[in-house]
Amino acid sequence: MRTSIIQKCIIPAILVGVGVLALSWSYHDITPFDHRSAVGDYPTAYNSLFTGAGSCVQCHGHDTAMIASVDILGNDVNVVDAWSSTMMANSAKDPFWRAKVSHEVLVNPGLQTAIEDKCTSCHAPLGHFAAKHDGALNYSIAEMLVDSLALDGVSCVACHQQDSVNLGDQFSGHLSYDTNRVAYGQYVSPLVSPMALASDYIPQHSLHIEKSEVCATCHTLITAAVDLEGNLTGTDFVEQATYHEWLNSQYAEDNQNCQSCHMPVAAKSEVKLAAGFDTPARSPFYLHEFAGANAFMLSVLKDNASELDVFASDESFDKTMAATLDMLQNKSCDISTELDYRTADTLYFDVALNNLAGHKFPSGYPSRRAVLEVVLTDQFGDTLFHSGGYNEEFETLNEDMPFEPHYDVINSEEKVQIYEIVMGNVNGEFTTVLDQAYEPLKDNRLVPNGFSFDHYSYDTTAVVGSAQVDPNFANDGPINDVVRFAVALEGYNGLVHVDAKLWYQSLPPRWMEEIFGESTPEIDAFEVMYDNADKSPILIDSDDFDAEPSVDLEELHENLFAFNLLNSVSCNGLILGEASQSGTIRVFSLTGSLIDKRTIQAGMVELKINTPGYVLIDFENSDGQHVTHKALILKN
Repeated sequence: MRTSIIQKCIIPAILVGVGVLALSWSYHDITPFDHRSAVGDYPTAYNSLFTGAGSCVQCHGHDTAMIASVDILGNDVNVVDAWSSTMMANSAKDPFWRAKVSHEVLVNPGLQTAIEDKCTSCHAPLGHFAAKHDGALNYSIAEMLVDSLALDGVSCVACHQQDSVNLGDQFSGHLSYDTNRVAYGQYVSPLVSPMALASDYIPQHSLHIEKSEVCATCHTLITAAVDLEGNLTGTDFVEQATYHEWLNSQYAEDNQNCQSCHMPVAAKSEVKLAAGFDTPARSPFYLHEFAGANAFMLSVLKDNASELDVFASDESFDKTMAATLDMLQNKSCDISTELDYRTADTLYFDVALNNLAGHKFPSGYPSRRAVLEVVLTDQFGDTLFHSGGYNEEFETLNEDMPFEPHYDVINSEEKVQIYEIVMGNVNGEFTTVLDQAYEPLKDNRLVPNGFSFDHYSYDTTAVVGSAQVDPNFANDGPINDVVRFAVALEGYNGLVHVDAKLWYQSLPPRWMEEIFGESTPEIDAFEVMYDNADKSPILIDSDDFDAEPSVDLEELHENLFAFNLLNSVSCNGLILGEASQSGTIRVFSLTGSLIDKRTIQAGMVELKINTPGYVLIDFENSDGQHVTHKALILKN
């Protein structure tokens, strides 16, 4: 019997909340920390377990005293400022996250303690886990707001102080920290004295810091579902499982960890970590740019930095946003188009999508989606067909409510391919309330290469909905989905230009409707920021081709020696043929609709045709020569 990932992981006692599988903790007051660094406003305070980025900036920030990190050419290597403009650094200040937590509490006020405690475990770990270390049972948003270390987000020691206990076997924010002031790194024989003197932290070599497991606990969130009255249903919901998606991929097989993509190696990789001391250069050195896919929220943080008390400079934000766009547009997904066939009234073509990421695309928070837009224009540039795309409010055109299903074949503008996860409540209704997420109604996000339906983590990475039965979805190999298009041209016989684009949105308007239908100070504040932001979808990739004027099937060149029918009338739908060479068989209705297509080898051929009436059977050899036969199917 296959062991599931949930069975494999360590599961603590359940307490309902956005971070299900939470330990049973309650409120506890702690002394707030309100300290700022004189350098860069990063906090320098120490609580019982952690310190802020301000304690690291002297040697790992901008080199003003000729002691900080430099590469072998003497160029400044500033990891603190690079980190400062990332979503990780601003996880506790993220205005959408704060709005969403308030939304969850508003819908389920009786769960406020559990919701806020669980959300802060990953978004404000320096405050949350220090409070627990001191004996607190819970940690609230109110406590976070007056705790400068909590507001430091996923700060330096939030990662470098993680120990290796149960690493990768826990999820939903159940992090394990070394209670000593230790900073784990990947370099052997670290120089202890400078860090110990500057920060009171002891550097210690440990290879676990290079592993994806360091990212696992916060990038896997499994929630305990509640009904519409806030009662436990006894079931779990996989809200996000990016780490498990990576496990179920070729990237894990090849030991290509999260850090290899999200922390790229510096171009001049040999780096002196403390240039003011006689230390050897270290290599490879991983940049702390943490580029993901959320370019939209980065722009919101930059545009509202003063209001949100964000410390990063505009220059740092611009670099992080550039790295994020590079990740989205060059390392996320490739699309390609290919003409299949054209008849007198129909154009058949394929759009293939190749997921380049080491996890599903999109991955992470369930609001994220990718939309395939396909536009056909005639020789004068007039639109013949348009599937996907956006209106002036950046809403997806022709999107079905409550959600658009997955498609194998698109033959109408009303059908739009949207790659997403859709959450459903206990009544099977679309919801954006995480606690009320009971089951996925759809998950056709593009799976990573190497994905397996038999992997032990499939219970957290499942394909859901009609994508499950799509023969062109999640196949082995570099192509993760092929969308087949059959577009009626209404008698147009001229040149057709086909243009396909894949767009990405992190917070689409459709997903925001439920949240903005409510009012809290956090929701109201974020709604203003959202309305003022540039919500333009991000173009991931595109491809196009021209389809030449159609060819009449009845006028195709006949080469009777290439392929012959042995029977032209069938009572059971079985047509037998004989081919003298390999080639491609296509079966059409008399109106030109493609019924079947397959590649054959020389020899006997059996065709099972389930469409009654006359059909045209076209054979094309490798030289592009055709022979076409007519057959009659009396019944199937």
